[in-house]
Amino acid sequence: MEWKMAPSGMAEAAGKVIATLHAAGREAYFVGGCIRDELLGRPVHDMDLTTSALPEEVMAMFTRCVPTGLAHGTVTVLQDGYSFEVTTYRTESGYADHRRPEHVFFVSDVQEDLRRRDFTINAICCGLDGQLVDPFGGAADLKHRLIRCVGTAEERFDEDALRMLRCVRFASVLDFAIAKNTWRGLLRQRDKLAHIAVERLRAELERMIEGPHPARGLGLLARSGLLPRGKAPFPWTGSDMAAAAAMLAGIGELPGALLRWASCSMP
Repeated sequence: MEWKMAPSGMAEAAGKVIATLHAAGREAYFVGGCIRDELLGRPVHDMDLTTSALPEEVMAMFTRCVPTGLAHGTVTVLQDGYSFEVTTYRTESGYADHRRPEHVFFVSDVQEDLRRRDFTINAICCGLDGQLVDPFGGAADLKHRLIRCVGTAEERFDEDALRMLRCVRFASVLDFAIAKNTWRGLLRQRDKLAHIAVERLRAELERMIEGPHPARGLGLLARSGLLPRGKAPFPWTGSDMAAAAAMLAGIGELPGALLRWASCSMP
C-alpha cells in the first residue's frame, strides 16, 4: 500500500512486520484508524495490525516485542524505532460490565474480527497490496461522512457503553453525521453510560473539545442527554452545553484546549 498520510519510516517498518508474518504463512493487515485517516487524508500517527497468527507465534517471530495484552491477543512489536500493536483475529462475548469482554476467542477469518468493531469506518483493513477488506461499507460511509455502527447499534453500545461517547466524539472531530439507527440505538442505551469510569469519559471529552469542531460535539451531547447519565454528576445541563456550543461557534480561530474549556465555563 502506498501511504500518503503516514511517516514513511513508520509505514516501511509496519510493512516489514506484515511481511515477516506473511513469510511465516500467516495473514496480516493494517487495520482501523490508520486506514480511516489515510482514506480521509488526515495525518496517520500510529498503525495497528491484525493477524491470523496466535500471540505466542507473534512473540516467537520477533526478537523485540512486549506482551501487552496476551489475553486479548495483543503483542506490541518494536521495529526500526516504531511500536506496533499486533492483535490476533478474535471474537468477543459476555460484556458483563458494559465495557470489557469476559470471553475472547481467536478466529481464523479477518471478517469475523472486523465484525466485533464499533463503527464501520473503523472496521476496514488493508494488505500490502493496497486492497481493502471492507465487509461493512466503511469506505462508503467515509465518503458519505457518516458514523454508523457495525451491525445493530443497540448491541454495540450494550457491549461497550463508552462507544456512545466515542460516537459523538468521532462525529464532532470529523464533522460527520450520525446514522439514524445509530443515533436511536444511542438514545435507547444511554443509561448504560453509568457503568463507565469517569476518567474514560474525561478522555473522550478532552479529545472532542480539543478537536476542530467542539461546538458540534457539545451540541450533540446536549441533544443526546448522555453526560447526566454518567457515573458522576456532570455540572452542565443540556441548555448549558447548548450555550457553550454557541459561544465556541462564535469564536473565530479557536484557542488552545484550556482556553476553550474556560470559554465554555463563562457565564
